[in-house]
Amino acid sequence: MIKRDAEQTIRELAKGFPVVALTGPRQSGKTTLARSVFPQKTYITLEAPDTLEIAEKDPRGFLAGFPDGAIIDEIQRNPALFSYLQSVVDLDGRTGLYVLTGSQQFGLLSRISQSLAGRVGLVQLLPFSYRELVHNEGNKGASSFGNINLDELLYKGLYPPIYDRNILPEIWFSNYVLTYIERDVRQILNVKDLSVFQRFVRMCAARNGQMLNLSSLANDCGITHNTAQAWISVLEASYIIHLLRPHYRNFGKRLVKTPKLYFYDTGLAAWLLNIQDAKHLGVHPLKGSLFEGFILGEMLKNRFNHGLASNLFYWRNNLGDEIDLLEEKGEVLFPIEIKAGQTLNSDFFKGLKKWQKIAGEFSGNARLIYGGEQSSLHQGITVSSWKDITLPSIG
Repeated sequence: MIKRDAEQTIRELAKGFPVVALTGPRQSGKTTLARSVFPQKTYITLEAPDTLEIAEKDPRGFLAGFPDGAIIDEIQRNPALFSYLQSVVDLDGRTGLYVLTGSQQFGLLSRISQSLAGRVGLVQLLPFSYRELVHNEGNKGASSFGNINLDELLYKGLYPPIYDRNILPEIWFSNYVLTYIERDVRQILNVKDLSVFQRFVRMCAARNGQMLNLSSLANDCGITHNTAQAWISVLEASYIIHLLRPHYRNFGKRLVKTPKLYFYDTGLAAWLLNIQDAKHLGVHPLKGSLFEGFILGEMLKNRFNHGLASNLFYWRNNLGDEIDLLEEKGEVLFPIEIKAGQTLNSDFFKGLKKWQKIAGEFSGNARLIYGGEQSSLHQGITVSSWKDITLPSIG
């Protein structure tokens, strides 16, 4: 088992909260991690129809069967259980009593805020980070992943089963979309024609890294604007896509207020784009946007694995000036440009230098992350190889 960076965070949260919640996409390793950290706890899943029926018909009796707590998987399947959990943990008083997992973030988070506010330590667990894959000391087989090149990494993505089971990405993603994404859609929305939804998801992949235009997306798929909005919400709730919000700070120009759409996992996006292999990806016109999504995903994982929310935005004004990522730390905004090219080019630095002039005292140290191998310092700007973004940078 590849050691997860979130493990220590979960152990610390279990010391301070009666409930620990793990949310994230299906097959990101939530159950495996929970059972590894809490091997003494009884494991139950509400995916099992008979277990779900018992929990729905007699929630008090169901919870009474676990006096020392339990790991409850897919907790969002029974929303009413949250209120009963509140009573149990308040009366018991122990920390680390229950561990909850769920794969639909909005349903899970809304129930936590309603019934278990102040009682839950939350961790969002995404698929492996590159750091977890190759840099954790003591990982069995870690060295076998250390030589993976960028194109192969973007093509395969970082879902655990692809590495744990040594299964071909195209086979795994085909089954993943059919088994999980479409099933979740059926549970949340009444989608009558799944072929239209399949086309919608592929059209989203074609727009990876672009500003979200719901009207255009709806027109291309032959659906209404409201349907497109609902389906985007489902993909976001299931941790398939991330909507990167624009930063609100105005430096004298009108700002773009539309979010950008990114897939959390580049492998899934590549499969949806019908990219055939790593060589095909290397020359694909969307490689740059996939690389942007990879860097964004790695930075989000770094935050989430420490139990922190995202502090990442992008920035663009009406003149077309843009920064790929802004890392917000208090009043200071740290600009990050992302370039997939392996050879440094003077054009890579123009946006960062212009941003520093626009933002003035509010700009932190600028950083360029690119597809090359060497990290360096260039005219006061930190240049980072994609391999070096795995170093912890929390603040």
